[in-house]
Amino acid sequence: MSLLVIDWMSTLVKTGQFILSFAILVLLHEMGHYFPAKWFKCRVDKFYLFFDPWFSIWKKKKGETEYGLGWIPFGGYVKIAGMIDESMDKEQLKKPAEPWEFRSKPAWQRLIIMIGGVVVNIILAIVIFIGITWVWGEEQLPVKNLKYGLSVDSIGKSFGLRDGDNVVGIDGKPIENYGTLESEMVLKEAKQLQVLRDNKTIDIAVPRSAIKAIIKEKKFGAMVIPRFPVIVDSVRKDAVIKNGTMRKGDTLIAINNQPFKYFDEFDRLKKNYADSIITLTAIRGKDTVTMRALVTKKGSIGFYQLTPFKILETTTKSFSLLASIPIGFTRCWETLDRYITGLKQLFTGKVSANDSLGSVISIGNTFPGVWDWERFWTLTGIFSIVLAFMNILPIPALDGGHALFTVYEIITGRKPGDKFMEYAQMVGMVLLLGLMAYALGLDFWRLFK
Repeated sequence: MSLLVIDWMSTLVKTGQFILSFAILVLLHEMGHYFPAKWFKCRVDKFYLFFDPWFSIWKKKKGETEYGLGWIPFGGYVKIAGMIDESMDKEQLKKPAEPWEFRSKPAWQRLIIMIGGVVVNIILAIVIFIGITWVWGEEQLPVKNLKYGLSVDSIGKSFGLRDGDNVVGIDGKPIENYGTLESEMVLKEAKQLQVLRDNKTIDIAVPRSAIKAIIKEKKFGAMVIPRFPVIVDSVRKDAVIKNGTMRKGDTLIAINNQPFKYFDEFDRLKKNYADSIITLTAIRGKDTVTMRALVTKKGSIGFYQLTPFKILETTTKSFSLLASIPIGFTRCWETLDRYITGLKQLFTGKVSANDSLGSVISIGNTFPGVWDWERFWTLTGIFSIVLAFMNILPIPALDGGHALFTVYEIITGRKPGDKFMEYAQMVGMVLLLGLMAYALGLDFWRLFK
C-alpha cells in the first residue's frame, strides 16, 4: 500500500468522527463510575479522558481530584482511592483501609460504583436511538421499489445470483427493507434466498462459505446493491469536458458507442479507459447528445451520480418524541442481540477471528469519509452498546470482573483478598493487552496487505 493513494481528507474526517464519538462514550462511561463514587464518599484521585502515560495534554486539580486529558485516545479512567485497578497502585493497599477508600465501603455500594459505567452506556444508547428516530425518522428502501433489480458481486454470483435479480425473502420469510438484507443473511445464517427473476420466484441455496466470505471481505452492503440508471446530479469543478457539455439530469447511456443501462455496467466499463478521453452519449430531455470527457487515472469522470435512494424512492416514517421512545428501546435490544449473535458465531468457529476482529483502525473505518450526523450518532449508539457489553464481561480488569467478585462477596459473605484481586487484575490486564495487540496487528496486516 502506498501513502500516495490514501485520501487524506476522508481519513481526517473519519478520524475526527471516531475521536469525538470515542470521547463521548468514554467520558460518560467514566462519569458512571465517578458520580456514584462521590455519592458514597469515596476519594477520587484522578479523572482522565484518554490515557496519559508519561505526560498529559491538559490537567487541572480541583479539590482532591486531578482532571486531565491524555494523549492516547484508546480509553480513559477514574482512579478511586483504595481500588485495585489498571494503575496497579500497591503502596496505598499496604496501609489500613481509610473510611474514604473504595475497599472500606459496603459491597452493595462498590457494586453500584463498578457497574455505573455500563449502566450509563446502555442509557446513552437508548437516548441516542430515541433521538435518531425522533429527528430523522426511519428511512427505508422497500424491496418492491427495486424496479431495476440488484447488481451482484463475485460472492453473490458464486452461489447463483445474477445481475437483475431481486432478493425478496430469506428462508421463506419476506424481506421488506433492502437495508436489512445482508445483515439478516449473515446473522440468521441464511440457508436459502427467495429470488425474483424474470417475474418468477425461485429458491437459491446459500452455502456457508458465502456467509464467511461476506464477513472476511467486510462486504456488508456490497454483495448486492440496487441497480439504477446513470443520472448526473451535479458536475464537479475539476471535470474535464470537451466538445459538448454535461448537465444536471443527463442520463448517460454509452461510452465510445458501447451501450450500458445501469451504474454497475457503467462503472466496470469506464475503468477500461482510465487516463484517457472518451465519448459519452447521454439522453437530455427528448434529445440524444454526445460529449468528450476525461477519465482520470482513478477512473473518475468528474460528476456526482444521483443517488439510488432518490431514483428508487425511499420511504421515511416520522415519529413524535413519545412514539420514538419504544423504538429507541427496541433498537438498543436489537443491536445487542446482533452483537451477541456475532460473538456466538465467532466462538463456535462459524466465522474466523482473523476476518472479524479489529482494533481502533477498523472502528474508525466504519465512519463515513464525509461528515454525516445521522451516521455518526447511529455508530455512537452501536458502539455504546458494544462498550457496555464488553465491560460487563466477567473478566478481571473489566468492570464485569470486579462486579463478579463483589457479587460473590455479597452471596458468601467472604471478601476476596487484596493479593488475590491484585493477581486477578494482572491476569486480566495481560489478556486484554494481548487481545488489543492481536487486533491491532490484524488491522496493520490488512492495511498493508
